[in-house]
Amino acid sequence: MPEWAYGVTDWFEQGLYLPLYSVSSNLGPVLDGFKVRELFVVPHAADRTFFYGINFEFSYNAKHWDPSMYSSEIRSIFGWHLGKFDFIVNPIFDNSWKGFNNLDFAPAVRVAYNVSQTWTVAIEEYADYGVIKHFLPADQQSQQLFGVIDYKGEQFNVEAGLGFGLTTASDRLVAKIMLSRDLYKPDKPANRAI
Repeated sequence: MPEWAYGVTDWFEQGLYLPLYSVSSNLGPVLDGFKVRELFVVPHAADRTFFYGINFEFSYNAKHWDPSMYSSEIRSIFGWHLGKFDFIVNPIFDNSWKGFNNLDFAPAVRVAYNVSQTWTVAIEEYADYGVIKHFLPADQQSQQLFGVIDYKGEQFNVEAGLGFGLTTASDRLVAKIMLSRDLYKPDKPANRAI
């Protein structure tokens, strides 16, 4: 899915996921909806030992994609640049607008080693514990572990990973690839540390 983003300031970025689509065996290619993203971060995060921010995503969902027509995500961002290592924690709450107790807790963690200015290797863990009023039993929680390689080039960036499930409720094997390119490069580098 394409994600369009615009750095409004060095601490605020707006984004749009459009079109949000999938290909299913019985429906073929279908439009699933779209997302609007608002990211607020501490300025110059790449130059700080400790950095933080918060990301809000607001979604409009097709019925075949999500039973809730409207949903959102609240993603806190806490990170540390420790020499060649990065440690990032995202306590994430998915919101289907059914009350505070029905927020779904789906945190993510990333530990990365910066081999060079261009290459990074990382381990990422994505989880979904269920709604905060009553977490799911351990075997029903989603727990995915990924090995990831990042390439940051002059013309484009690539993040590729292979993940596997740690519980029976998780996908057995998942591959991911993200390609990104700056369409406009200002004289001053953007805040890209998060």
